[in-house]
Amino acid sequence: MIDLGFFGGLPVAVLGLGKSGLSAARTLRDSGAEVWAWDDNEDRRAVAREADIPLVDLATCNWGELTSLILSPGIPHTHPEPHPVARLAKEHGCEIIGDIELLARAQRDARYLGITGTNGKSTTTALVGHILELSGRAVAAGGNLGTPALELDPLDSGGTYVLEMSSYQLEITVSITFDVSVLLNISADHIERHGGLDGYVAAKRMIFHRQTKPRSAVIGIDDEISREIFEQLKAADEQVVFPISGVTRAPGGVYVRNGVLHDDTEGQPGGQAVPAIDLREVPTLPGVHNWQNAAAAFAACKAIGVEAPVIAACLRSFPGLAHRQELIEIIDGIAWINDSKATNADAAAKALACYDNIYWIAGGQAKEGGLAGLEPHFGRIAHAFLIGEAAEAFAETLGGKVPATHSRELAAAVSHAQVLARSEGREGAVVLLSPACASFDQFADFEARGAAFRDLVEALPGARSDADIDKPLVGGAPR
Repeated sequence: MIDLGFFGGLPVAVLGLGKSGLSAARTLRDSGAEVWAWDDNEDRRAVAREADIPLVDLATCNWGELTSLILSPGIPHTHPEPHPVARLAKEHGCEIIGDIELLARAQRDARYLGITGTNGKSTTTALVGHILELSGRAVAAGGNLGTPALELDPLDSGGTYVLEMSSYQLEITVSITFDVSVLLNISADHIERHGGLDGYVAAKRMIFHRQTKPRSAVIGIDDEISREIFEQLKAADEQVVFPISGVTRAPGGVYVRNGVLHDDTEGQPGGQAVPAIDLREVPTLPGVHNWQNAAAAFAACKAIGVEAPVIAACLRSFPGLAHRQELIEIIDGIAWINDSKATNADAAAKALACYDNIYWIAGGQAKEGGLAGLEPHFGRIAHAFLIGEAAEAFAETLGGKVPATHSRELAAAVSHAQVLARSEGREGAVVLLSPACASFDQFADFEARGAAFRDLVEALPGARSDADIDKPLVGGAPR
């Protein structure tokens, strides 16, 4: 357990009792703090009661006694409107911080490697953790991904915390200066929480806060905004800056060309980067977006001291992440891919670019912009099966371009997709759940949606090709 003894005997407010909030409340209580916990949702308060977490209505409590509010990152404290409790905290001069800030204050001797970006940060975090662990380092990975920060193991000066950092978490984490910071990419997402795109970009840039040499910044250059940040930091020359790319040369950094990852971090004369690994041979890292993730992980791990051949060997054994282009089964020659984490069009585009002859399951609670930007991939889609609140709007967007079926619910979409894919008999057919939508209209979260998809696929009739599950997919076909 992470010891938060510096709060011993002091009242501390916790707002939001989801996974990270409940973990923070429990850790504070066990460290001797006087916990005042609250959630607007009665079901979550009931869970807290069962866990013996003290509940105090923070809308009516005595704020004069409090110095800290531990805020779950999903709760707004600025835009579009601050939560009433967050407003009260500000009015009374009470700091608003998150669970990762508590980790940073408790574990001051460890090293910190932070990863952010609109897309790909979970895969990159897991990949870096995998490489560091296999290379014999003391490491704990979590944050926005998986294990809440305060449930990670305590680490000393030889250990490294690998933390996925959302824009929300970066705003309420003030004590960490990351030894290695990774910014993968930036596209418009969650901008309403930051007052617009400029606020979102500013939040992402906080991952480089206070970095000076020899600390390192690893920055994607495959989108305009991130490339501009790279150029600004490189010109400022305050930290060591490495560019990374999944598609083009990145002199002085790590990049992938035609699937082959090149290491140019040593600055070889004449740009003679060293080929390190052919990522087309790694089935759990398909597509250009995952090649960028691999380049980022390679650069970050090298910056922290892992040798290049060791990193390459570790990449080959990466098991992948659930709900991110996860190959569930191959049934009657049809591959079933769970990409439930694709909650916006940009993320779905990355999956659509990886396959041909796609039977696409899409829909849910649409993000701003809907399917905008996916038009170049329409030719890969054999048929779309639309679900959730966005079904009608998506059908209108696809009209005349992609044949579509109004399946409405996921179970029907899975059934419809199997029937049509079987009857059409296309070579290398793929049924791809990549919804380009949030899940909250029909599921608790993207993980619940992905788990439901997995259960439905595993229950389907047909001949399984288990021997092909571990082979890479190229153009949708196992090779």
